[in-house]
Amino acid sequence: MPKKLSILFVASEVEPFAKTGGLADVAGDLPRGLAALGHDVRIFMPKYRGVERAAGDLREVLPAFPVPIGDRVVEGRVLEGRLGQTVPVWFLAQDHYYDRDALYTTPEGDYWDNCERFTFFCRAVPTALPRLGWQPEILHAHDWQTGLLPVYLETLYRDDPFFGPLATVFTVHNLGYQGLFWHYDLPMTGLSWDLFTPAGIEFYGKISFLKAGLVFADLLTAVSRTYAREIQTPELGHGLDGVLRERSADLVGIVNGIDYEAWNPATDPELPKRYDAQDLEGKRHCRRALQEELGLRPDGGPVIGMVTRLADQKGLDLAVQVLPTLLRAGAQLVLLGAGEERYQQYFRELAQAHPGAVGVRIGFDQGLARRIYGGADAFLMPSRYEPCGLGQLISLRYGTIPIVRRTGGLADTIREFDPATGRGTGFTFEAYEPGALQGAVERALAAYRDAGTWRRLTRNAMAEDFSWEASAREYEACYRKVLRRLHEKGGHEPRARRRNP
Repeated sequence: MPKKLSILFVASEVEPFAKTGGLADVAGDLPRGLAALGHDVRIFMPKYRGVERAAGDLREVLPAFPVPIGDRVVEGRVLEGRLGQTVPVWFLAQDHYYDRDALYTTPEGDYWDNCERFTFFCRAVPTALPRLGWQPEILHAHDWQTGLLPVYLETLYRDDPFFGPLATVFTVHNLGYQGLFWHYDLPMTGLSWDLFTPAGIEFYGKISFLKAGLVFADLLTAVSRTYAREIQTPELGHGLDGVLRERSADLVGIVNGIDYEAWNPATDPELPKRYDAQDLEGKRHCRRALQEELGLRPDGGPVIGMVTRLADQKGLDLAVQVLPTLLRAGAQLVLLGAGEERYQQYFRELAQAHPGAVGVRIGFDQGLARRIYGGADAFLMPSRYEPCGLGQLISLRYGTIPIVRRTGGLADTIREFDPATGRGTGFTFEAYEPGALQGAVERALAAYRDAGTWRRLTRNAMAEDFSWEASAREYEACYRKVLRRLHEKGGHEPRARRRNP
């Protein structure tokens, strides 16, 4: 029987405790998937304001302990809670850094001290671990907020035998967010100026937390196979494509999953009527209820859903050029999202110009999001780039047919429907131009006009399996691979001797 692994997840946000995006979903779901495979998984994250609402009562497991920040010491505490029944969560408490209205930003922009806040986070992890009395084999860090961790382990802790057997895995969820800070902050991180080079953590004169993780972690992962290839190109590499090409042998793409218990149309309490692939009458009821909720006519044309951040990355500049044609063809649009003001205003005006055909809600409402997944006929995601995407996975689960651009995780998870064979799960396009999106939409409309074809397509979609178990097994394989490689290099020695035999 394979050996059980001890795995520490380090993430700046974890669902249901704190969330701004897909990182929190992965950091909340993947540990449970790994725990279900029998591994000892624990999570380390900041204790933001309000986490108790989801975490319940927390107990202090590490009282005030010193964390070096530049030439001073800041105290932190560690409180313990649970994710589900099986995964311990260690919350790093330091109210000056984390007791704030939001995780990273104010309405005016990023918090001015984000470099210090997440330097403290990264330094606190290796400071706290020996005091907590638990020694992981894998430290799995996520996105720029944790990027200094692999650097610290290879520099400040390289002679510490406690960390000798530890392998580091660093996951990129979105390369566009890099944690860039001015170089004057380097002394505050405790790192040497020798690291501030193009081969180290310097990026066009700034410190890059993301680049730090990419350069120093033992293994890199991206959240889909296609995205792992795309970020090695100048087009989607955000200036780091050269670094990633150099480490291509250590870069693995693994598609995210979703929690099939949490996202289940047969049990979802937010749906007005539940359904499954064998009995789709409930989905038709959800469609009518969604139209009524958003003031749409009970017409026969397809209802196209969008639950999205209103930004160029999500392909909205393409969508606004195609939506008028879509509406003229008899389709209806329901949109839930927030973001750039120009898009918010566009969709408000679109709803006013097309009463009964367009329903728009600016903001976010989890219940309405679920009713859109359940009640829409198709789901539109024309993203410019999409590292993985969760919306298309949820829409498959709910039998709502994705119309997507073939990029990142969208390319890995949606197969073009072929009416001749009846195979496929959605409609895709490649070129980032209105005509290509228009073609995919027209193919979807043609399929919708044939009730039997659409029913077959709906069942195809609902038969797909993107639950976390498959993804968790891929991560498990990566962990074992990097541990084997580490042990071949003397993994029970202090890191200094292991790296420099």
